[in-house]
This record gives sequence, C-alpha cells and structure tokens, in this order.
Amino acid sequence: MSKTNPGNFFEDFTVGQVIEHATPRTVTEGDRALYGALYPTRFAVPSSAQFAASVGLSPAPVEELVAFHIAFGKTVPDISLNAVANLGYAECRFHRPVVPGDTLATRSEVIGLKQNSNGKSGVVYVRSTATNQRGEVALDWARWVMVRKRDLDAPAPEIVVPDLAPAVAAEHLVVPNGLDFSDYDTAAAGEPHRWDDYAVGERIDHVDGVTLTDAEHMMATRLWQNTAKVHFNVEARPDGARLIYGGHIISMARALSFNGLANAQLIAAINAGAHTAPAFAGDTVYAWSEVLEKAETAAPGVGALRLRLVATKGHDPSMTLRGEDGKYAPHVLLDLDYWALIPQ
Repeated sequence: MSKTNPGNFFEDFTVGQVIEHATPRTVTEGDRALYGALYPTRFAVPSSAQFAASVGLSPAPVEELVAFHIAFGKTVPDISLNAVANLGYAECRFHRPVVPGDTLATRSEVIGLKQNSNGKSGVVYVRSTATNQRGEVALDWARWVMVRKRDLDAPAPEIVVPDLAPAVAAEHLVVPNGLDFSDYDTAAAGEPHRWDDYAVGERIDHVDGVTLTDAEHMMATRLWQNTAKVHFNVEARPDGARLIYGGHIISMARALSFNGLANAQLIAAINAGAHTAPAFAGDTVYAWSEVLEKAETAAPGVGALRLRLVATKGHDPSMTLRGEDGKYAPHVLLDLDYWALIPQ
C-alpha cells in the first residue's frame, strides 16, 4: 500500500461523512505581519493594539480572514486536493475574535453531492467548523467545490443539494464580547464615515488596484497550508497556468475596500460568495462595494452594514455586476456578500 495521500476524489465522498482535518495551526504575530505584507490592509483594529484596546478588544485580534484562511487550509487535503475550482460560500459566522496564541482545528461534514453532467467531476458541499484550543467555535461555514472523479465509470450518487440560507440574519450576528465603539477615534481609523453616512443601494468605487504575482500568491497559499495542486503545479491544469487561490482574491478585495470603508472594522459574517471567473498572475484586481442592508446591534455604538464586495479584473468605474443576459460580467472575479461592524 502507498503511504502517500492522493486526496479524495468525488466518488470518495458520502453525505453525512465527517472528517477531522489534520495539523491544528497556532496563530502568531508572524501571521499578522505576513498578512499585511501580502495585502494592502490598513484596518485599525488588527493593525494597532492600542486602537483595539480602546474599543474593548485586548489582545488585538488578527483579521478575521487570517482565521478563515487557516481554517479553510486545513480542509484542503481532504476536501479539495483534487478540485477543479472552489465555487462558493454560505452561512459563515465569526463567533469570537482570534488572537495570537490561539490554535485552530477544523472538522467538516459532507452535506451534499451532485455529479456534473459531463461525468468527469461533481460538486461536494461541506459544512466546516473551526475551534480553538479551548474547544470554542471560532468560525463555521458552508462551501461547495467542484472535485474531479478518479473513476469515470463510478456511478453517480443520489443528488443531495443542501438548503443554505441566502444570508445570515442580522439578529444572528455575533458581536465580540466587550466591543464598544462609543469613543471611536475616526482620525486614527483613517476616515470619518460612520454607519449613518452609508445608504442602502449606495455603491463605492475603491479606486485602487493591485497586480497579482505568482510569487506572492504561492507564498500566501503556503502560509495557509492550502495544498490544492492547481495553485502550485503548472501540470495540474490543461492550460499550464497556476490558478490564483480564491481566498487570495477575497483578502485583496477586502484590503482594497479600506478606501471608502475604513471603519468597517470587523467581519461578522459571510453570507454568500462566488468566484465567478478564474484569476491568474498578471491580472490587476480592483474592487467596489454596494450597501445591501443596515442593522443596529445591542453593543454600544456598534452598527452593522451588509455589503456586497465585488473584485474585478481591471478597473470598472461603471461598477457593472451583470450583463443584460443576467450573467456575471466577464471581468468580475468575485461576488462576496458579508456583514461588517462599524461605529454608529
């Protein structure tokens, strides 16, 4: 028997299967530093221990997406090592801030399967949960990924497509214990705009762009211990190109959103997400946001904005999401729907 791990193929999954993912990962200050080196992020809470303490968070948490990437990376060897592409996310909630010294472990349950019509691959739906060293849930989410078949003659499983909520309801958002924006310092944060300054339907062009490179992408993907072959090995795709990890696009777009949403300090939930087109080294990523919903919270001075974050290849001042045919515009790379906490 071979001692190496070829990864699971589509026919290896069954609905109800539970997978405990290997190698728990301890978060360090190095993760914070490398995240800032890879992405142009400037949000004050994860950047400044003093600022974080002033709003009731001490020690200062790392960016929520650091925890997401680490927890997501744990699932790759078992779920998406043989993936064609990661397709989307839903029902992601951040239950508590992650701070340096926390150790995250992840488990997943298969909640749906659907073979593609070409018989060469299928979509696997999983719900994953990351817990810290105390067994407390740090975050959980659902995602679906297209996975190759090993044996093209393997019979298709019964189709099971889970019923996933279109969005996390505002009343189900988890606000970190102690968070208090009553004395929020907008000068230190970088922009004056608060919850009241944003209107539902408003769109914000974040203006700035970043050109992707293979070196930075592969460094980031290794940082999160994401071992999917398509991100590293030019022999894994027929076109000989390394596919940029979808999470890399999410973090890049989130960082770019600082220009116009600097006070959207904490991600509380990811309602839905779709990687609508592949990205490769040499593409220049821009971003724009749309305000979808506003909600108040019970925490002092804390409001919530539901935002659509769109990443594009090339700058699109028109902020066009879909064409007249209802399909995503060809330059759109990411459509991410999330809740952020912002001072009122």
